[in-house]
Amino acid sequence: MQAKKSNRRTGVDGAAIVNQTMLAKCSFGPYSRAMIRICKEEGFHQRQGYEIMAKMMTGTKEQKEMAQDAMNRWWWPALMMFGPHDSASAHTSESMRWKIKVESNDFLRQRFVNRTIEQAHHIGLTVPDEKLKYNSETRNWEFSDINWDEFWNVVNGNGPCNRQRMQHHIKYHNEGKWVREAALAFEKKMQKQTH
Repeated sequence: MQAKKSNRRTGVDGAAIVNQTMLAKCSFGPYSRAMIRICKEEGFHQRQGYEIMAKMMTGTKEQKEMAQDAMNRWWWPALMMFGPHDSASAHTSESMRWKIKVESNDFLRQRFVNRTIEQAHHIGLTVPDEKLKYNSETRNWEFSDINWDEFWNVVNGNGPCNRQRMQHHIKYHNEGKWVREAALAFEKKMQKQTH
Protein backbone atom coordinates (compact mmCIF):
# COMPACT_ATOMS: atom_id res chain seq x y z
CA MET A 1 0.00 0.00 0.00
CA GLN A 2 2.81 2.40 0.88
CA ALA A 3 4.45 1.82 -2.50
CA LYS A 4 1.19 2.49 -4.31
CA LYS A 5 0.75 5.82 -2.55
CA SER A 6 4.41 6.80 -2.72
CA ASN A 7 4.80 6.09 -6.43
CA ARG A 8 1.55 7.88 -7.15
CA ARG A 9 3.01 10.80 -5.22
CA THR A 10 6.40 10.51 -6.92
CA GLY A 11 4.89 10.21 -10.41
CA VAL A 12 1.70 12.20 -10.23
CA ASP A 13 2.99 14.84 -7.83
CA GLY A 14 6.22 14.95 -9.83
CA ALA A 15 4.19 15.64 -12.97
CA ALA A 16 2.06 18.16 -11.09
CA ILE A 17 5.07 20.07 -9.79
CA VAL A 18 6.55 20.35 -13.31
CA ASN A 19 3.21 21.73 -14.54
CA GLN A 20 2.67 23.99 -11.54
CA THR A 21 6.11 25.60 -11.49
CA MET A 22 5.42 26.65 -15.07
CA LEU A 23 2.01 28.06 -14.06
CA ALA A 24 3.68 30.01 -11.25
CA LYS A 25 5.31 32.06 -14.03
CA CYS A 26 2.07 32.80 -15.89
CA SER A 27 0.76 36.28 -16.71
CA PHE A 28 -2.28 36.13 -14.39
CA GLY A 29 -1.05 37.42 -11.02
CA PRO A 30 -3.58 35.81 -8.63
CA TYR A 31 -3.10 32.40 -10.26
CA SER A 32 0.66 32.80 -10.34
CA ARG A 33 0.84 33.75 -6.66
CA ALA A 34 -1.42 30.85 -5.65
CA MET A 35 0.72 28.41 -7.62
CA ILE A 36 3.85 29.48 -5.75
CA ARG A 37 2.24 28.37 -2.46
CA ILE A 38 0.85 25.20 -4.03
CA CYS A 39 4.28 24.30 -5.44
CA LYS A 40 5.77 24.33 -1.95
CA GLU A 41 3.28 21.73 -0.76
CA GLU A 42 3.43 19.61 -3.93
CA GLY A 43 7.22 19.71 -3.79
CA PHE A 44 7.06 18.24 -0.29
CA HIS A 45 4.74 15.43 -1.47
CA GLN A 46 6.99 14.66 -4.42
CA ARG A 47 10.14 14.50 -2.27
CA GLN A 48 8.36 12.37 0.35
CA GLY A 49 7.20 9.91 -2.33
CA TYR A 50 10.69 9.70 -3.82
CA GLU A 51 12.27 9.07 -0.43
CA ILE A 52 9.79 6.28 0.30
CA MET A 53 10.45 4.65 -3.08
CA ALA A 54 14.23 4.95 -2.60
CA LYS A 55 13.91 3.34 0.84
CA MET A 56 11.78 0.50 -0.53
CA MET A 57 14.34 -0.16 -3.25
CA THR A 58 16.91 -0.88 -0.51
CA GLY A 59 14.46 -3.18 1.31
CA THR A 60 13.29 -6.76 0.93
CA LYS A 61 12.57 -8.49 -2.36
CA GLU A 62 8.83 -7.99 -1.76
CA GLN A 63 9.29 -4.26 -1.09
CA LYS A 64 11.31 -3.87 -4.29
CA GLU A 65 8.59 -5.71 -6.23
CA MET A 66 5.92 -3.47 -4.74
CA ALA A 67 7.88 -0.36 -5.72
CA GLN A 68 8.39 -1.64 -9.28
CA ASP A 69 4.71 -2.57 -9.56
CA ALA A 70 3.75 0.96 -8.52
CA MET A 71 6.13 2.38 -11.15
CA ASN A 72 4.60 0.12 -13.79
CA ARG A 73 1.06 1.26 -12.97
CA TRP A 74 1.69 5.00 -12.57
CA TRP A 75 4.26 5.76 -15.31
CA TRP A 76 1.81 6.21 -18.17
CA PRO A 77 -0.91 8.05 -16.19
CA ALA A 78 1.78 10.48 -15.00
CA LEU A 79 2.77 11.21 -18.62
CA MET A 80 -0.88 11.72 -19.53
CA MET A 81 -1.23 14.36 -16.81
CA PHE A 82 0.42 16.92 -19.06
CA GLY A 83 -2.51 16.71 -21.44
CA PRO A 84 -2.62 15.79 -25.11
CA HIS A 85 0.17 16.53 -27.58
CA ASP A 86 0.36 20.20 -28.46
CA SER A 87 -1.02 19.44 -31.92
CA ALA A 88 -4.14 17.87 -30.34
CA SER A 89 -4.61 20.33 -27.47
CA ALA A 90 -7.55 22.64 -28.05
CA HIS A 91 -6.34 25.39 -25.71
CA THR A 92 -2.52 25.28 -25.76
CA SER A 93 -1.92 27.85 -28.49
CA GLU A 94 -4.35 30.39 -27.02
CA SER A 95 -3.05 29.81 -23.46
CA MET A 96 0.50 30.30 -24.74
CA ARG A 97 -0.48 33.48 -26.62
CA TRP A 98 -1.99 34.96 -23.45
CA LYS A 99 0.96 33.64 -21.40
CA ILE A 100 -1.34 31.64 -19.12
CA LYS A 101 0.98 28.79 -20.05
CA VAL A 102 4.59 29.67 -20.73
CA GLU A 103 5.62 26.18 -21.85
CA SER A 104 3.74 23.60 -23.88
CA ASN A 105 2.38 20.19 -22.85
CA ASP A 106 5.02 18.34 -24.87
CA PHE A 107 7.88 20.45 -23.52
CA LEU A 108 6.77 19.90 -19.92
CA ARG A 109 6.20 16.18 -20.48
CA GLN A 110 9.75 15.88 -21.86
CA ARG A 111 11.17 17.78 -18.89
CA PHE A 112 9.36 15.41 -16.52
CA VAL A 113 10.59 12.33 -18.41
CA ASN A 114 14.20 13.53 -18.39
CA ARG A 115 14.13 14.20 -14.64
CA THR A 116 12.18 11.13 -13.61
CA ILE A 117 14.15 8.57 -15.59
CA GLU A 118 17.38 9.73 -13.98
CA GLN A 119 15.78 9.46 -10.53
CA ALA A 120 14.32 6.02 -11.27
CA HIS A 121 17.64 4.68 -12.55
CA HIS A 122 19.44 6.13 -9.54
CA ILE A 123 17.37 4.03 -7.10
CA GLY A 124 17.16 0.93 -9.33
CA LEU A 125 13.63 1.18 -10.75
CA THR A 126 12.97 0.13 -14.32
CA VAL A 127 10.82 2.49 -16.38
CA PRO A 128 8.12 0.38 -18.10
CA ASP A 129 8.89 1.38 -21.68
CA GLU A 130 10.71 -0.96 -24.06
CA LYS A 131 11.43 1.87 -26.53
CA LEU A 132 13.03 4.12 -23.94
CA LYS A 133 16.44 5.39 -25.08
CA TYR A 134 18.64 8.40 -24.56
CA ASN A 135 19.27 10.65 -27.55
CA SER A 136 22.68 12.27 -27.03
CA GLU A 137 22.05 14.84 -29.77
CA THR A 138 18.83 16.25 -28.28
CA ARG A 139 19.91 15.31 -24.73
CA ASN A 140 16.41 13.92 -24.16
CA TRP A 141 15.03 10.53 -23.29
CA GLU A 142 12.85 9.24 -26.12
CA PHE A 143 9.81 7.22 -25.10
CA SER A 144 6.96 5.26 -26.67
CA ASP A 145 3.72 6.76 -27.88
CA ILE A 146 1.15 7.34 -25.19
CA ASN A 147 -2.15 5.44 -25.39
CA TRP A 148 -4.35 8.47 -26.00
CA ASP A 149 -7.45 6.27 -26.29
CA GLU A 150 -7.03 5.47 -22.60
CA PHE A 151 -6.53 9.15 -21.79
CA TRP A 152 -9.66 10.29 -23.65
CA ASN A 153 -11.68 7.45 -22.19
CA VAL A 154 -10.85 8.68 -18.67
CA VAL A 155 -11.37 12.36 -19.59
CA ASN A 156 -14.80 11.52 -21.01
CA GLY A 157 -15.90 9.89 -17.75
CA ASN A 158 -15.23 6.23 -18.50
CA GLY A 159 -12.17 5.70 -16.33
CA PRO A 160 -11.81 2.70 -14.02
CA CYS A 161 -12.95 4.64 -10.93
CA ASN A 162 -15.30 7.24 -12.43
CA ARG A 163 -18.54 5.59 -11.26
CA GLN A 164 -17.10 5.07 -7.78
CA ARG A 165 -15.96 8.72 -7.59
CA MET A 166 -19.34 10.00 -8.77
CA GLN A 167 -21.22 7.81 -6.27
CA HIS A 168 -18.90 9.07 -3.53
CA HIS A 169 -19.48 12.70 -4.58
CA ILE A 170 -23.27 12.30 -4.75
CA LYS A 171 -23.41 10.53 -1.38
CA TYR A 172 -21.49 13.25 0.43
CA HIS A 173 -23.24 16.04 -1.44
CA ASN A 174 -26.57 14.62 -0.25
CA GLU A 175 -25.30 14.10 3.30
CA GLY A 176 -24.16 17.72 3.38
CA LYS A 177 -27.54 19.08 2.35
CA TRP A 178 -28.42 19.96 5.96
CA VAL A 179 -25.30 22.14 6.24
CA ARG A 180 -26.23 24.13 3.14
CA GLU A 181 -29.83 24.48 4.36
CA ALA A 182 -28.66 25.62 7.81
CA ALA A 183 -26.34 28.21 6.24
CA LEU A 184 -29.18 29.58 4.11
CA ALA A 185 -31.54 29.70 7.10
CA PHE A 186 -28.91 31.53 9.15
CA GLU A 187 -28.33 34.01 6.32
CA LYS A 188 -32.08 34.73 6.10
CA LYS A 189 -32.25 35.16 9.88
CA MET A 190 -29.37 37.63 9.82
CA GLN A 191 -30.98 39.58 6.97
CA LYS A 192 -34.23 39.91 8.96
CA GLN A 193 -32.32 41.19 11.99
CA THR A 194 -30.55 43.88 9.98
CA HIS A 195 -33.76 45.17 8.33
